[in-house]
Amino acid sequence: MASLESADRSRLRGFAEDYGLILVAAFFFALAIAGVVLFVFGDEEFAQRLIDDYGLPALLPIFVLEGAMLLYFAPSEALVPGAIEFLATEPSGYEWATIALIMVVATVGATLGQVSLFLLAKRGGREWLLQKPWFRIEESKLDRFDRWFDRWGKWAVLASNALLFTRGMLTVPAGVAEMDVREFAALSAVGTVVFEAWLAVAYHYAVSLGLLNFF
Repeated sequence: MASLESADRSRLRGFAEDYGLILVAAFFFALAIAGVVLFVFGDEEFAQRLIDDYGLPALLPIFVLEGAMLLYFAPSEALVPGAIEFLATEPSGYEWATIALIMVVATVGATLGQVSLFLLAKRGGREWLLQKPWFRIEESKLDRFDRWFDRWGKWAVLASNALLFTRGMLTVPAGVAEMDVREFAALSAVGTVVFEAWLAVAYHYAVSLGLLNFF
C-alpha cells in the first residue's frame, strides 16, 4: 500500500515538474487575455457596474486579476469599498454577513492571483517576466523590492501586501527566491485581509464624516 502511495506521489511530482509551468502559464495567459479585454473596454465605472449587476461572482475574477497585477482598468483600492456600497449597504445600515463574504471573496481571489504570479516567477524567472508586455513593473522598481525581500525575508510579503503602493510588489522577488508556496499564500492572504479591512474602515468613516461629498 505504501509503495502504491509512493508511486502515485512520484507520478504527481513528475507531472508537476514536466507540465507545471505550462499549466501555470496557461492560467496566467487566460488572466492576461481577460485583463487586456477589460483594459481596452473597461474603466472604474465598468468594474462597479459588473459588481452591481453580478455581485460576488463578478468580484472573484476581478480580484484574481488584481492579485496577479493585471487589473489595469480600475484602482484596487476602490474594489472593496465599491462592493460594500453596491452589495452590502441598505438604508437601515450595513449587511455584515455580506461584508464578511466580500472580504472572503476578495482574499481568496487576490491570493489566487498572487500565487499564480508567484509560481510563474518561480518557474519562469525574473528576466522572463521582464520581457513580457503584460508585466508592467519596471526593472528599477523590481530591484528595489528585491532588496526589501533580501533584507526582511518572508515577512516583507505580509507587510507590503497590507500597504498602499507596495501591495503585491514582493510577489516576484518571493517567487524568484523560491520561497515555500504555502508560506507565501498564507502571508499573502493575511496581508490582503489587513489591507481590505482598513480600506473598509476608512470608507465607513469617510461616508460617516461626509468626506466623499467633496468629490
